Amino acid sequence: MLILITYDVETTTHEGQKRLRNMAKVCLNYGQRVQNSVFECVVDFSQYTKLKLELRGIIDNAKDSLRIYNLGNHYTTKVEVMGLNHANQLDGELII
Repeated sequence: MLILITYDVETTTHEGQKRLRNMAKVCLNYGQRVQNSVFECVVDFSQYTKLKLELRGIIDNAKDSLRIYNLGNHYTTKVEVMGLNHANQLDGELII
């Protein structure tokens, strides 16, 4: 399934800046950054559950915002890109 993760972390404190870095690190373990605080991740149900638990462990519910959009397994017709597209094809081959 494709999920879209967006977050807004309060960064006026050192702790907030650390949360922001940790959120990005966790998201990068599961997918790719498509904008500053926006990530696309193709995951199965167990990865999705683990990812949510990891992010819940980082976020400060009183100061931060986290949204996860589940676009399901048939997501190719649900994503439309206009302008520059620096993202990799999520279901294609990746050569590193």
